[in-house]
Amino acid sequence: MRISTTILLTDETIRPARLAGALEERGFGGLYLPEHTHIPVSRQTPAPMGDPLPRPYGRTLDPLVALAAVSAVTHELALGTSITLVAQHDPVVLAKQIATLDWMSGGRFTLGVGFGWNVEEAADHGVVWHRRRDLVRDRLALMRALWAAEPTAYEGEFGSVRASYAHPKPVRPGGPRLLVGGAAGPTLFAHIAEYADGWLPIGGSGLGEAVPALRDAWRAAGRTGGPAVVPGYVLPSPGKLRHYRDLGAEEVLLQLPSGSETEVLRTLDDYARYL
Repeated sequence: MRISTTILLTDETIRPARLAGALEERGFGGLYLPEHTHIPVSRQTPAPMGDPLPRPYGRTLDPLVALAAVSAVTHELALGTSITLVAQHDPVVLAKQIATLDWMSGGRFTLGVGFGWNVEEAADHGVVWHRRRDLVRDRLALMRALWAAEPTAYEGEFGSVRASYAHPKPVRPGGPRLLVGGAAGPTLFAHIAEYADGWLPIGGSGLGEAVPALRDAWRAAGRTGGPAVVPGYVLPSPGKLRHYRDLGAEEVLLQLPSGSETEVLRTLDDYARYL
């Protein structure tokens, strides 16, 4: 099981390149970054982690830009998003950004996709909240048309693209590994089985019951093999990591503090015992 990390990087934390070097030096498997374009001050949506919303959420770096810096100073470190709010992006531009990052990193990128929790943030992007899951699904299909080996047109409910020359291509045919985040349930698992490679749950609560249900949905959709399960934002303990291994998790994302260089490096040294 690969031991990777996730952190809310901001303009007040350790810098991406410094963190990347420290992770690779210590033997960690990867770095995944979250996304918020902005946090409206007038937010009425309750924060899932509890209010008041921690300061770093309103100061996060753009994950794709930060990961480009990480890619430039590393050789083996896996890169990912935890998660990308696809509904808040122009899919043609996002497809280009993802393909470029994946190509530059030699295929090290994993696209973690989420549907969001902040209604006000999404509304500023023109997202109709109750349609956001359908919007994400449609935009992913459009992006895959641009990633196809030959010029491919796509006509969807929310957008379309003409058959186009679009380069570079992601290293893996069809696009990078795709994980979908969200709470366990039939709707989410049906989406994962339809168009993703696996699940990116927050933490590991209830995975013992949820993972078999996900695998059932996977088989019912006619998929072969099995879905990847990558628990994220994990505060580690030996027993917890052993439990994830027993469930067949192929990777886990340990949560780092959104702190200074000294604080983050100290945490990395502590987490290194789990490698």
